[in-house]
Amino acid sequence: MKLIDKQYIETPFYGIDKMTKWLHLKKHYVNHKRVRRLMRQMGLEAVYPRRKRGLSMPDKQHEIYPYLLRGIQITRPDQVWSADITYIRMYRGWLYLVAVMDWFSRYVLSWEVSVTLDADFCVSALKKALGFGKPDIFNTDQGSQFTSTDFTQVLLDAGIQISMDGKGRVFDNIFVERLWRTVKVEEVYLRDYQTVAEAKYYLSRYFVFYNDQRLHQALGYRSPAEVYGVAVGTPVALRAPSVPTALINGDESTLKQP
Repeated sequence: MKLIDKQYIETPFYGIDKMTKWLHLKKHYVNHKRVRRLMRQMGLEAVYPRRKRGLSMPDKQHEIYPYLLRGIQITRPDQVWSADITYIRMYRGWLYLVAVMDWFSRYVLSWEVSVTLDADFCVSALKKALGFGKPDIFNTDQGSQFTSTDFTQVLLDAGIQISMDGKGRVFDNIFVERLWRTVKVEEVYLRDYQTVAEAKYYLSRYFVFYNDQRLHQALGYRSPAEVYGVAVGTPVALRAPSVPTALINGDESTLKQP
């Protein structure tokens, strides 16, 4: 799974057959059925239109909202926010990471991790983001976490328009997809998180760096915080937590699940 995850960042256009062949070249002789199962488990799919979206599977009983961003020019902060979920590998097992991002500035407004794909951690991230602003439009895919009443009602109560990617439109949420590539290459792949606490600690440090210090070519070599128009370190939710060394080293007896 680690090999597949890392290679996917390099070649996101590899489907089941190509990924299987690549593994064979690396002397891992698995069949395509196992590769398909593992890629689905991690929420990975080749970058071309598909009927379903990996980690964010739709729920037919939930209301689906129309896509509102076709032809719209994004010209200012808080015009459009978006959210997405990705898989984060650990030394043993994995976590799921959700982030809320401002499209114009690429500013990560909030994030959460979870050991399950329930909607609760997505709702928590949304409420944290809304703690210091709100967008005109909030865009997600059609995953059950984002179409759930718990999630959409928070947006509706705040008077925010809800937009959802069309089926198979893998590029509709492209800015968050690029964020996942950046987070994995610059942080996740440099470490083997041993515990949930360790993953949360280092991800928190990275998002502080990403927002406040990392220069983005697409932003004219400015940081997202500078473009978003906030003082460095403003969002309390993104401050690096003070995690006891014992927890980082593996003693999670007092740590609640995310």
